[in-house]
Amino acid sequence: MKIVNRRAATVCALTAGTVLLVAGPASAHVVVDPQEAAKGGYSTVDFKVPNEKDDASTVKLEVNFPADHPLTSVMPQPVPGWDVKVEKKKLDKPITMHGEKVTEAVSKVTWSGGKVEPGEFQQFPVSMGQLPKDADHLVFKALQTYDDDDVVRWIEEPQEGAAEPEHPAPVLKLAAAEESGADADDSADDAKAAGKAAAAPEEDSGSGSDTTARVLGVVGIVVGVAGIAFGVLAGRRRTA
Repeated sequence: MKIVNRRAATVCALTAGTVLLVAGPASAHVVVDPQEAAKGGYSTVDFKVPNEKDDASTVKLEVNFPADHPLTSVMPQPVPGWDVKVEKKKLDKPITMHGEKVTEAVSKVTWSGGKVEPGEFQQFPVSMGQLPKDADHLVFKALQTYDDDDVVRWIEEPQEGAAEPEHPAPVLKLAAAEESGADADDSADDAKAAGKAAAAPEEDSGSGSDTTARVLGVVGIVVGVAGIAFGVLAGRRRTA
């Protein structure tokens, strides 16, 4: 019985080790976080860089921005211990942003001077926009350099329906922008205002009816008092 238990434990350990070996490389890709943003807007995206090696540190990250959908506003957030360099490139065709013509866009952002030690990861935040409205995703080809001079090129674009490539490039999915909470509140306020406006005539009509009833009631009281007075006077005349 003990031998069977030992064999079962050994099989489980080997299976778990195999799963970890298979899942390890897949989870060590350079990726973007979040993985989805709204079309036509601005978003802060983290380039998440895990260290894949046990005997070397990541010392440099280069992220190439898409040329087919240029981003004119790219602002990296400072990362302690790292230097950042932003490179721009002239556009073949100027584009109009907020009523102004833009002739260049960011082509590459490079971080260097720091270290991502074995067993660690580092996030490099970037605010970017305006995101395109006519695209479903953006591909950011990245190069990860180690202090042993090894360079891992995360440049293969994943294809829908196909197996994941060995070195996939970070991909930011773009989705249609949803109605914001402020817009929903404004719509609700407009609906309430419309409801009040529709109810206003009925309220005015009700007030007019109440006023008419009150006037008629006062008139009735006056007529009644006058009738009583007339009856008293007539009775006195007869008695006289």
